[in-house]
Amino acid sequence: MFAAYLTIVIVGAVFNGAAAVTYLIGHEYPKAQADMKGIPRKYVPVLGSLLAAGTAGLLAGLAVPALGTLAAAGLILYFVGAIIAHLRVGSRDIVGGIVFLATAVAALTLGVAYHGAW
Repeated sequence: MFAAYLTIVIVGAVFNGAAAVTYLIGHEYPKAQADMKGIPRKYVPVLGSLLAAGTAGLLAGLAVPALGTLAAAGLILYFVGAIIAHLRVGSRDIVGGIVFLATAVAALTLGVAYHGAW
């Protein structure tokens, strides 16, 4: 069980960490996505910070299980919101969001199964 939990935490941290860096360095892709969804560009760094916090929380959850639980729950909310934002503007390009969401759900599920909720 621990191997599965560790694997999904590492995969989730890599995915979300890479996305956070992309948002925080000012790459054009997150800006284009924000424009497409009607989100002001000034929120792009905020979204990147949320992804970075989720990444740090997943990794910290290896030592402090409550942090991992909260981080995974926060990432689930983030990606549900991202998918809804895509659907709201008629975009059906949600596969990436679903993969990220599935990773966060798996991290939460395996973390709770291994450590308990807190």
